[in-house]
Amino acid sequence: MMSPMADLLRSLDLAGPELLLAGFALIGAVVGAWSGERAFGFLCGVGALVLAGAGVWAIVDHPGAPAQMFQGAMVADGFAVFAKALIGFSAAATLLLGADYFRATNERRFEFPVMVALGVTGMFVMVSAQDLITLYVGVELQSLASYVLAAWRRDDARSSESGLKYFVLSAISSGLLLFGASFVYGFTGSVHFDAIGSAAAEGAGGVGLTFGLVLMLCALGFKMSAAPFHMWTPDVYEGAPTPVTAFFAAAPKVAAVALMARVLYDPFAALELQWQQVIIALSAISMVWGSFGALMQTNLKRLMAYSSIANMGFVLMGLASGADRGPAAALIYLSLYLPATIGIFALILAMRRDGQSVESISDIAGLAQRRPWMAATFTMLLFSIAGIPPFAGFIGKLVVFTAAVDAGLVWLAVVGGLAAVIAAAYYLRLLASIWFSPPAAALQPASGTIVFTATTAAALTFPVLVFVLGFLERWADWAVSSSF
Repeated sequence: MMSPMADLLRSLDLAGPELLLAGFALIGAVVGAWSGERAFGFLCGVGALVLAGAGVWAIVDHPGAPAQMFQGAMVADGFAVFAKALIGFSAAATLLLGADYFRATNERRFEFPVMVALGVTGMFVMVSAQDLITLYVGVELQSLASYVLAAWRRDDARSSESGLKYFVLSAISSGLLLFGASFVYGFTGSVHFDAIGSAAAEGAGGVGLTFGLVLMLCALGFKMSAAPFHMWTPDVYEGAPTPVTAFFAAAPKVAAVALMARVLYDPFAALELQWQQVIIALSAISMVWGSFGALMQTNLKRLMAYSSIANMGFVLMGLASGADRGPAAALIYLSLYLPATIGIFALILAMRRDGQSVESISDIAGLAQRRPWMAATFTMLLFSIAGIPPFAGFIGKLVVFTAAVDAGLVWLAVVGGLAAVIAAAYYLRLLASIWFSPPAAALQPASGTIVFTATTAAALTFPVLVFVLGFLERWADWAVSSSF
């Protein structure tokens, strides 16, 4: 039995990425309060290095076998490492985009990198949680930072509206999460995942335990924008500043999916027959609703909101497929989804005319004639996110479809295939506007940060990625097998 002091020292060592992020947020707040907007560029640059460094640290400092932290409140395992790497790298990319954007709009407020770092700290805690209290603290830390980011423009009606909607609906989901956790605690007598798992395996709790789990899944469905808990997503995506929208579309999605996978396959693995039906329903509704909803959009950010809802449906298809392939399929899909999403938002950030952002689909009409690079990059990213072969997004969809079919969920795979066809329709509508419509008014030249981010994202979707997929698949399989 390890002494409390030895456990604390070991825990502090394993929690290095979280401490790095929290330390940057605290020091950044002090530096920003002292220097004001003069510190904005410096904090964004250092913050991006810290976020990416935290992801690298999580990989390098992994102990090999799962290791408990803080007397079982958190765990360092392969699954957490994989999720933290995705969260750290995607958050770093969106922070750089935000620094470039807010510099152009003269909104240099030091709170932006601080809030992003605090939000990512909460996400790191979420994916390592091993008890209900730590889970809730991580979710709330991430949510509180997100409220501030969503309502970033206090004098803008759309931004204030998006922040208010996100706050009210997120507060309801947090209440559901806490209510569900209280049911789980009441029927098992413990908040620790190991004890909950043992009680569930012994049949303790019955319907009450299942009811608590369903409430928790509803709350996590809100966090990942799964239908029918997606109500906030289109308005928040449209109203928030575009770099904030890019952040919401990337890092928090990974954290929510990872937390849901940990909850399902760790303490509640014995209740798979019960929770599988809920996940299947969320998956089917999300894929169909997101795909049909996107068909009616004229604003690019709202279209991407519905696209993210549909894509979360595909991720949930993986989670519903069982422990053999499900969590690994979800991780692979997220890994291939993130670059395309961040790249598309980088290109939306490049859509500026006369110093103002433009977001309508009509504004990219004839883009190929005025900005061939931007049109080609858009095409590659849209092909990938639509799942058109041989781009990386096709591999992601193939992996989750295969996992679903192997698990006997053929009808869900058919629904996913139909949703993918519908999604291809609205992505092709964008491409038709880009390549074949008369050109709209010229856009301003894109900044170097946007060009680099979008080009890198497009390169990651290129068919050559198929050759390294074997490494990605092995890493995802290891992350899951070493954790659950």
